[in-house]
Amino acid sequence: MAALAPEPPRSNNSITALLVQLSAGNREVEALLIPQVYGELRRLADRYMRHERGNHTLQPTALVNEAYVQLVKQPQVPWQSRAHFFATASQLMRHILVDHARKRQAGKRGGPQHQVTLNEAVLQTENRTLDILVLNEALERLAQLDPRQALIVEHHCVGGLTFEEIAEVLALSERTVKRDWSMARAWLKGELSKQP
Repeated sequence: MAALAPEPPRSNNSITALLVQLSAGNREVEALLIPQVYGELRRLADRYMRHERGNHTLQPTALVNEAYVQLVKQPQVPWQSRAHFFATASQLMRHILVDHARKRQAGKRGGPQHQVTLNEAVLQTENRTLDILVLNEALERLAQLDPRQALIVEHHCVGGLTFEEIAEVLALSERTVKRDWSMARAWLKGELSKQP
């Protein structure tokens, strides 16, 4: 997966500086923040939507808009960095899609499921199409066993963060992130292989 582009040296208008100001309650910086984060949020949304059904009622732009509104409207979130912001955005987008899939499934019991392709780096086999709800349930089970490993899988496979960026977001060493990634990948491979 592509990593987030490196952030240029900090200025008063860097993403991180704007997030710090937003965390401090300065809502005026939103106008400066939107153009700087929109492209990356759109890439995240496209990554999620790429494997959804073609007639999905939620389009990438709507997913970006819904996620962005939820991200910046939270009262004084202590944003650590741009990597923290995009990692949180990735999680939020997954939750939005899962909620959307659950609502659709409730309306159409037994209807077609929402399919996603799990990054082959997780399974070390060919791409495998999974129901987004099945993937979400597997990540939730992993989170019960080891929340940090679940975050690492989500940030790396879905959010496209590098191990270095994940280490920054989670305040861990890169070596720890890689070790947890290996264990989580093996566990997830076993869990998902049980699916028909």
